[in-house]
Amino acid sequence: MGIDAYVVDVEVHIASKGYKDPVIVGLPDAAVKESWQRVKLALRNSELPHSEHATTVNLAPAHTRKEGPSFDLPMAVGVMAASEVFSGDLWEQLLFVGELSLDGKLRHVNGVLPIALMAERKGFAGIVLPSANAAEAALVQNLKVYPADTLEQVYRFLTGEFVIESHPPAGPEVWNARPSYGVDFFDVKGQEAAKRAMEIAAAGNHNIIMVGPPGSGKTMLARRLSTILPNLTREECLEVTKLYSIKGLLRGGDDVVRTRPFRSPHHTISNIALVGGGTIPKPGEVSLAHFGVLFLDELPEYKRDVLEVLRQPLEDGTVSIARAAQSLSFPASFILVGAMNPCPCGWMGDYVRECTCAPHQIQNYLKKISGPLLDRIDIHVDVPRLEPEKLSSTPTGETSEVIRARTQEARERQLRRYRDEHIFSNGELGGRLLRKYCALPQDAEDTLMLAIKSFGFTARAYDRIRKLARTIADLAGRDQISQADIAEAIQLRNLDRKYWG
Repeated sequence: MGIDAYVVDVEVHIASKGYKDPVIVGLPDAAVKESWQRVKLALRNSELPHSEHATTVNLAPAHTRKEGPSFDLPMAVGVMAASEVFSGDLWEQLLFVGELSLDGKLRHVNGVLPIALMAERKGFAGIVLPSANAAEAALVQNLKVYPADTLEQVYRFLTGEFVIESHPPAGPEVWNARPSYGVDFFDVKGQEAAKRAMEIAAAGNHNIIMVGPPGSGKTMLARRLSTILPNLTREECLEVTKLYSIKGLLRGGDDVVRTRPFRSPHHTISNIALVGGGTIPKPGEVSLAHFGVLFLDELPEYKRDVLEVLRQPLEDGTVSIARAAQSLSFPASFILVGAMNPCPCGWMGDYVRECTCAPHQIQNYLKKISGPLLDRIDIHVDVPRLEPEKLSSTPTGETSEVIRARTQEARERQLRRYRDEHIFSNGELGGRLLRKYCALPQDAEDTLMLAIKSFGFTARAYDRIRKLARTIADLAGRDQISQADIAEAIQLRNLDRKYWG
């Protein structure tokens, strides 16, 4: 339910006579109703004890809808228990989860990590599940994980005829493994101003929008932002992995998410796919980008209502989904990176190609990005066409590892500063905290006021500039914001005047 699991008691009653069709109650969905055919044939083909008499299966609590094939294994164990083939009470101390094939093999299921965390919290003696899910469940340190390949193995384990060795819990090699992204900032030629803006965004957890002609490197820069974010902590790894487990994105041996997520949905995405939802709500792209980067390329091409639903997660770091029976929240703390052309044809301001757009076309194009959404984006940066000389030259910039060391140090300064404020980065500053931690010396204040009068900056730009200056000072290892920090921060808001003034 959301990103957390809850216990479902599978109760099985077998009639002493009669051969009516089985009944499954407790708000099952279509996949759960079909479970009985898989359970019946898996028991029969594995030559395990079962009954052909009328059977009733109750999934409690009855008021909560059940979905998916994860109930196959507990239903099969329930049928065998109702047939009184188990002499001990081991099966009553364990939690079971797994999908069955018709020949009795156990198949991978989604959402095992939150289920295992719940089993540990509830004090179960262990969890029995498919071998394909064992490494994922083993991320929970204080829970016995019993992996099985077939239903027959589970039966013999519960009758004492066979010993299933518990899977060892995840060791330091899992948590300390070095993340591999496959891309690096060293590959980016030129665009020094944009790279500096990316470093500031990563250091202070600031949202950023890039404006430039086609082929200027906006997507290349965006894909490398996650490589300079600080490495995920153990707690962050678990939270991100829970989300990916629920969505079934841990296939292929990836049992823990070690790298900062990077999500880049197409501009045709729907509201529900972006923020989550559905009949039984599931996390969307904003939650899959949790602790990472959400990249929206060609930003004005997204539907207006799709962009507007981003306002709550950008403000609160969570997505709240209300339904008639329940209200759920999914975590969604991410850095938004937007990329767009300066006009519909893409060549306004380019020194090679001439723009063919009429002024009203450009105005309508830019208006697709609403003021409230821009309000939540701290950095606006111009990404011009790369000069031919730089395009043909050898890359000479810094690697992602070098830049990440600076952003990590800046984030640690922020964690120490805000340890009593319930925030973690400069990007979350606002109101009272902004006044408390972004106080300016007189010369810096004078520079900022001059910029506001000269460039026509808005009140929101005034606050954003101070937050950015705070991050620039942190990158330099200084507690006090300087005039130079304010001057650089002003440059990161210059598109306010150029495009949305």
